Amino acid sequence: MLTGRTLSARAATLLLTLWLVSMLVFFAGQVLPGDVGRLMLGPFADAEAVAALNKQLGADQPVLVQYWHWFSNALSGDFGTSLSLRLPVAPFVLESLKRSAALAGVILVFLLPLGIGTGIVAGLNQGRFIDRLIVLAGVSFGIVPDFVSGLLLLIVFGLWLNWFPITGAAPDGAGLWVSGYYLILPALPLVLNLAGYIARMTRAGVIEALAADYTRTAVLKGLERREILIRHVLRNALTPTIAVLATQTGYMLGGLVVIEALFGIQGLGNLVLNAAKSRDFPMLEAGVLVMATIFVLSAAAGDLVQALLDPRQRRHVSP
Repeated sequence: MLTGRTLSARAATLLLTLWLVSMLVFFAGQVLPGDVGRLMLGPFADAEAVAALNKQLGADQPVLVQYWHWFSNALSGDFGTSLSLRLPVAPFVLESLKRSAALAGVILVFLLPLGIGTGIVAGLNQGRFIDRLIVLAGVSFGIVPDFVSGLLLLIVFGLWLNWFPITGAAPDGAGLWVSGYYLILPALPLVLNLAGYIARMTRAGVIEALAADYTRTAVLKGLERREILIRHVLRNALTPTIAVLATQTGYMLGGLVVIEALFGIQGLGNLVLNAAKSRDFPMLEAGVLVMATIFVLSAAAGDLVQALLDPRQRRHVSP
């Protein structure tokens, strides 16, 4: 069992990491060129009006004071006002996160059974034709960048065959199944790109678990093959795969900038990209902070699941 001391240490490390990330995000935004008041009022605005607006927004205060106000407000979900839209930032970030989460969910629906399933099959058939075929296919699809495969899939299945919509944005009011249908084509490039890697990780874990002493002991005890695979092999084989999936989940929720732009999905990655183009500092800082938080939390969740599945991992959790 995970002790309270272990969980407290993990929580403290997580909070420290998020605080450091918030500092990096804010001060990186301050380095970008541009005057807040000038950006909002335009290049021909009167200098006194620009100075008055900067004072109203607190942009004329010392950087540390600005950071404290920004960070304390961000903790309560207030990320300020967008410079380009003149509206609160938080609703836009939340809506973009929902779209990215929907895309990530569709990706995982295909990725988990395909990657883990083929990895298990390859590991149980080490050295055979099916094993070599799975490894070769995984490596072949894995070396193709997702934006290249995305463009090819868009042309073939969206334009030529007309099997899927060429956009990932479902019509307003669309239900769950319709929205999911629109996200299948945008999800496929990343599924193809990651499935081979997940399969190889699972395959290696299965081969290692099959050769372990605890598996041989279970065989000598006369346990059924099904019970051995579920209770001994898979539980230990999937531990490294879970760590990879946790990291990739964070990437799916905020790092698919090219895929979102290619299929017209207004997700978190696209939001950050547009904010950077328009020098919308509050929107940019909020988007990057949320993305970084997702990466940190997903990695922490992966570590926690690993510790629950593998008792050996718990030794490395406490300081």
